[in-house]
Amino acid sequence: MHSSRGTLALLLCAIFRAATACSDGQCEVGDRCSSEADCGSELYCYNCWIEFAGKKCVRSTVADPFKIVDTSLPFNKYAFLTTHNSFSIRGEPSRTGVPRITFYNQDDSITDQLNNGVRALMLDVYDFRDEVWLCHSKGGKCFDFTAFEPAIDAMREVEAFLAANPSEVVTLILEDYVSSDQGLSKLFNATGLTRHWFPVSRMPRRGEDWPRVRDMVARDHRLLVFTSDESKEAGEGIAYQWNFMVENQYGDGGMMGLHGCRSRSESREMGDTARSLVLVNYFHTVPLRATACVEHSRPGLVDALRACHAAAGNRWANFLAVDYYKRSDGGGVFEATDMLNGMLICGRDDVRACRRRTLKDALHGMLGDLRLMLGRGGAKRK
Repeated sequence: MHSSRGTLALLLCAIFRAATACSDGQCEVGDRCSSEADCGSELYCYNCWIEFAGKKCVRSTVADPFKIVDTSLPFNKYAFLTTHNSFSIRGEPSRTGVPRITFYNQDDSITDQLNNGVRALMLDVYDFRDEVWLCHSKGGKCFDFTAFEPAIDAMREVEAFLAANPSEVVTLILEDYVSSDQGLSKLFNATGLTRHWFPVSRMPRRGEDWPRVRDMVARDHRLLVFTSDESKEAGEGIAYQWNFMVENQYGDGGMMGLHGCRSRSESREMGDTARSLVLVNYFHTVPLRATACVEHSRPGLVDALRACHAAAGNRWANFLAVDYYKRSDGGGVFEATDMLNGMLICGRDDVRACRRRTLKDALHGMLGDLRLMLGRGGAKRK
């Protein structure tokens, strides 16, 4: 009896020590935490439902490849975290006066998504109430109970981000049901986004590399917009998505892991190298927060990316589209995006391994070594 009690006491002490091993911003990815204050920078404290033992510090942002390496490569040599139905946010109040009846795909605002390293937004645009609205509906028609907000509000968030971050590039991928005359053009003109527009005439059409990101930034061609409506390319100068990228099947059909990566019906085959960009969907047909957390925490995510790499003619994804992007019990989709950037930029499985050692870095290292030597010398003399 006493032995059992002693064992239990030791076990409880071990659990307590593990739970309190770090605090005050010192906890790293995977460490137990009790609040946000325990976790280091770019981490937050979260309990994925599969983790019954408590909260962990998990990733909350992408490692920026432009800052870690540089912007000297073509746009298609980078990977960008993408939110599926970016506008479909839990807790968003109804803007129509009617309770909303639909699925939700994200937890936080478009501004927060962009600030956390998301660089591509999937948006469903509809004609509704004599405006263009963001709506989660079917059959090309928006209803009071499926509508979210006027698209102009979301576009203003994008414009504010681009204005505040003059070296960043944002991509919009539109599921487009707008049939009003010049509806999208009027929307982009009204928000000032056209000043950042990447012209469709400069987009490669035969699988060539895109312009270098540094040149895109220099010209302020920092907003790429793709539409699912083929007529908009000639009519409004908005790129028809399937002329420039391939995409795997969305929903449950896109989560086969190593068992395959088939293209969605609207896309050319994944292996069509005449399209320079590759988009990989990784989300279930019915979005559930707990399900997203599980899927982002398992090897299946990387397995799916590897399967699509093979299916796309040994090309890594440029866009990784997910629901509930912040949910995992560790690195999640942020780590997966870091892996994609590492493979695209330098053939390593983490973009941090691609960091280029400059003369400035070398001088800093030499000065550090010198200080260390002087410090040791001083200690001996003392």
